[in-house]
Amino acid sequence: MGTLIDNSKPDFEKSLEHLKEELTTLRVGRANPMMVENILVDSYGTKTPMKQLASVTVPEARTLLIQPWDKTLSKEVEKAIINANIGISPVNEGAVIRLTIPALTEESRKELTKSVGEKMEKSRIVIRQIRDRVKDEVVKQEKANEITEDDKYDSIKQLDELIKEYNDKIKALGDAKEKEIMTI
Repeated sequence: MGTLIDNSKPDFEKSLEHLKEELTTLRVGRANPMMVENILVDSYGTKTPMKQLASVTVPEARTLLIQPWDKTLSKEVEKAIINANIGISPVNEGAVIRLTIPALTEESRKELTKSVGEKMEKSRIVIRQIRDRVKDEVVKQEKANEITEDDKYDSIKQLDELIKEYNDKIKALGDAKEKEIMTI
C-alpha cells in the first residue's frame, strides 16, 4: 500500500516542477532567459526551442540579448518571439535580437497575479487527479482482498497528508511569485 503512494510521488514532483517552469516564464519587470528559452522557432523546416538555436543573455536588468548561432535564423527568431505573444517587442539588430522588458503597470501586475493563481489551480487539479487515481487503486486492492480495510484507511490518510504537503508547496511557490510581481 505504501509502495502505491511512493510510486506516485514522481508524478506529484513533475506537477510541481511544471508549475515552477510555468512561473519562471512570467514577465515580472526583470529580464530572465527562461522567458524565451522554450519559444519554438521555425528552423530549417522544424520547430526548435530557442535555447537550442541561440544564446540568451541578460546584459542589463531589463534587457535580454538573443544571439542566434546561425545568423540567417535571426528573422525566424524575431518572428517566433512576436508569435509567442509574450508582450515584448523584439528589436532585430542583425547579429543579435534585443528585448527590452517594459516596467509593469499596476494593471499588468494584477493580471500577472491572476495568471499565477490560474497556474496554481491547474497544478492543484493535476495533483487531485493523481490522488484520485491512487485512491481508486487502493479501493480496488481492498475489494480484491489484497489489503485490509484498516490498511485502506491508513493509505488514504497517508495520501491525504501527502496531498496537503504538495498543496502547501504550490501555495508557497505562488505566494513567492505574487510577492515578486507586486514588488516595485
